[in-house]
Amino acid sequence: QVQLVESGGGLVQAGGSLRLSCAASGNIFSPNVMGWYRQAPGKQRELVATITSGGYTNYTDSVKGRFTISRDTIKKNTVYLQMSSLKPEDTAVYYCNYECRPIKYVRWGQGTQVTVSS
Repeated sequence: QVQLVESGGGLVQAGGSLRLSCAASGNIFSPNVMGWYRQAPGKQRELVATITSGGYTNYTDSVKGRFTISRDTIKKNTVYLQMSSLKPEDTAVYYCNYECRPIKYVRWGQGTQVTVSS
């Protein structure tokens, strides 16, 4: 089993910044993909950004240039989402995700609330 522990959500004014962290522990398999998804009230969960164990990144268009996903250089199973120039429409519950696609294994974190006030 893989456990995911998220931190870093909160309330911020529009234009501000937040950094989310997600630490994976347990039986970590490689290759893997870790990332962040978000779900706003009344909307479906959507991909925000992902990063592979090899460092390849992917972003949804609405966050390109504002958000950066990265992996800790030492603790490879910890990922960060640096969010800058936040907008009210970024308000959502953000969920960390871990996938090992060769064995079709997926885990989700408990979610952390990000609220951006106008």
